[in-house]
Amino acid sequence: MPQPLYLARHAETVFNRARRMQGNAAMTPLTLAGVRQADAMGAALAAHFRASGEAVPPLWSSPAPRALQTAAIIADHLGIDWFAVRQDARLREIEVGEWAGRDYAEIIATEGPIIDETHRLFRMPIPGGEHYRDIAARLSDWVADVAGQPAIAISHGMTARVLRGLLVGGRPYEGVLVAEDVPQGSILRIAGGCETAVLAGTGASAFRAA
Repeated sequence: MPQPLYLARHAETVFNRARRMQGNAAMTPLTLAGVRQADAMGAALAAHFRASGEAVPPLWSSPAPRALQTAAIIADHLGIDWFAVRQDARLREIEVGEWAGRDYAEIIATEGPIIDETHRLFRMPIPGGEHYRDIAARLSDWVADVAGQPAIAISHGMTARVLRGLLVGGRPYEGVLVAEDVPQGSILRIAGGCETAVLAGTGASAFRAA
């Protein structure tokens, strides 16, 4: 695994606020609250690296616009050239297929319960979407490519839960270990199979980031 990995969940977007499924293709910009969250994320990371004396590692990001907007603000704080940010589709959010762009309440009205309340995860399968096993496979491939080097990664709610499940463990769901949720704007430092919070986010938690 990357040593250490700083894993950040992107800040609040207009779709999060409206409780709509985002998917990965749509341009879903940050709200003003989201911009403030991203600013706090960058400030927290900059303070951490100043205090720890660690070198600032490469910055990776999901190519989703909301993750890139968050990454741009963080990069400014860390003095990282925006064009050095490493976009990687393996860090993207769960593909939500036919649910993309739709209101949560509308989906539930037509599809029935879509959430496993015990695990706080989407029930499977998502029509035209991705399974948690698919996310685990692509993230395992990303971890192998990073090859133990330190990294900062800007990702998403569901994806980060699966990645943390791979690296620090979690509850089993459909054959995959999935960690507990954290709010938008959170940053976790993962090293040696353990995680510690660099910043506790102020955004929403489950089912507002897909």
